[in-house]
Amino acid sequence: MAAEHSVGFEPADRLAEDRESVRRRFWRKLKRVAAHLPFAEDLLAAYYCAFDRQTPRHVQAALLGAIAYFILPFDFVADVMPVLGFADDAAVLATAIRMVAGHITNEHREAARAVLKRGVDEAEMDAA
Repeated sequence: MAAEHSVGFEPADRLAEDRESVRRRFWRKLKRVAAHLPFAEDLLAAYYCAFDRQTPRHVQAALLGAIAYFILPFDFVADVMPVLGFADDAAVLATAIRMVAGHITNEHREAARAVLKRGVDEAEMDAA
């Protein structure tokens, strides 16, 4: 019964358990697609919340699962499709954010805006 909630998300669940892999692969994919993501600020705020040591573990798990789904090389809807390509990623992320919205702080959102303002390349170097 407990596994029913994640049917189809098993690869994302496994990836989310490896925080360093999520961190590394997140920045690689974000650098490639940031200009095409209307939800880039929300994605980055979720990332900063997920890696914030003050964020409760259950919130980190929910956000890391959504971020892992974003970085997986395969999707229900291929990311290369114009307009629709990131619809499934956005839906998974929006669901996770709604579940934990109270934990995504102004500091997380400000950090996301700062990354978008100065550029993903520089932010990736800072995160390394």
